[in-house]
Amino acid sequence: MSEQYITSMKKWCDDILKSYEKSFPELARNYDVTILESWKNDLFQLQLELNETSDLDPKDVYRRADELFTTFESYFEDHREEPQEQDRIQNQTKPVPIGGHTLPPLPYNYDALEPYIHQEIMRLHHDKHHQSYVDGLNKAEKEMQKARKTGNYDLIKHWQREAAFHGAGHYLHTIFWSVMTPNGGGKPAGMLMREINQSFGSFEQFKQHFSEAAKNVEAVGWAILVWSPRAQRLEILQAEKHQNLSQWDVIPLLPLDVWEHAYYLQYKNDRKKYVDNWWNVVNWKEVERRFHVAQQVRWKPF
Repeated sequence: MSEQYITSMKKWCDDILKSYEKSFPELARNYDVTILESWKNDLFQLQLELNETSDLDPKDVYRRADELFTTFESYFEDHREEPQEQDRIQNQTKPVPIGGHTLPPLPYNYDALEPYIHQEIMRLHHDKHHQSYVDGLNKAEKEMQKARKTGNYDLIKHWQREAAFHGAGHYLHTIFWSVMTPNGGGKPAGMLMREINQSFGSFEQFKQHFSEAAKNVEAVGWAILVWSPRAQRLEILQAEKHQNLSQWDVIPLLPLDVWEHAYYLQYKNDRKKYVDNWWNVVNWKEVERRFHVAQQVRWKPF
């Protein structure tokens, strides 16, 4: 690596560090200080290596610098979007009444994800299957409310199972629609990309692990990227049906539905092809937004 390139990168590190120090009071009001300090430590490590040796791969130096800059820039992008997001949250803070869940609208047209997911699949999946989970959850909640009023719990085991199945189906599908988008795909950026690299080694290793988890779900279910507030890192989980074989105390970020109704009309029994094509419609901006909110939740690690 040339001396000129090393000098320019050292100056870049100095400049971005000055920007960080100047912006720190504002950033600390919106982010966990440990997250900010972790970014700063990564910058210091790059500076240290630039000062100690010239035997560095220029492509690797550029990649690391680009990730540092993208993450730093995302802090301000998130802050600029915060008032709008806060308004959106405040407008939806009324609790859902017992048995009052509703089907969320699709955030795009039925044919928007073609050619990867056919409009007929989207129409049936959303209007029929998701609606059935909403109806099943509402029914279960009302029946359990009736049991509390009458004191008759003879069927409580049944209705608890119904609430778990339909509730998990409703909540996962609600996330599922939002983490897909026309002209999606590619890779995430900023803090999410950095966390994926830390948790899985690289984006390519994450994508392969997630895809294999989805392709190998027993019968029907989901593959889900989650944030674990206890482990304080990302994890990949499988869920059979909607609720079995998963974990508590995690926050779903990116779910992939591998029930047959999600792909059979178009892909028949070729789940592998469906999973491979699905990456072309992933809405990484929405996954990043969910991650930025989720990673603020941190429990004492054990």
